[in-house]
Amino acid sequence: METGIAAHPMQNNTVETLIGAVVVVVAAAFLYFAYTSTNSSAMDSYELDAKFQRVDGLSVGTDVRLSGIKIGNVSALTLDPKTYQATVHLSIRNDVKLPDDSSIMVTSTGLLGNSYLSVSPGGSDAMLAAGGTIHNTQGSVDLMSLIGRFASGANGASAPPAKAPAQTTPAPADHL
Repeated sequence: METGIAAHPMQNNTVETLIGAVVVVVAAAFLYFAYTSTNSSAMDSYELDAKFQRVDGLSVGTDVRLSGIKIGNVSALTLDPKTYQATVHLSIRNDVKLPDDSSIMVTSTGLLGNSYLSVSPGGSDAMLAAGGTIHNTQGSVDLMSLIGRFASGANGASAPPAKAPAQTTPAPADHL
């Protein structure tokens, strides 16, 4: 029995080598497809900045969208030590020019969805140059505090209604 196994060691190594080569080729093809389909290649872009009071849910790589279409991403997040505002550095595609009176806000895809930046173009004829700043910003909304205020009734418009006095039913007269 042992002579049968030792008689063909070269044939087993060749088959294993061929299978390994096929696996490497398939992995390389997959990586190429993933790289090209996600636009991970160095896209031509320019940098913009925007300052926000709150940027909850944003991170490097977060989408920047215009009319729901991705036009860029967040390239960095920094804190301004003087104003304590979050500075969001944006990388915007070169083929998308934004008017200098555009606005940007932090929003999400749903109640529990991922956050992204939504750009609303302005009406100005002047366009933001590379290194420019979007001045009209709206930061993220803290949903948990909103839900907490709603649940407690502390909407600030009016005081909660007073409780009605407890009603007691008098005992029937014939049982006295």
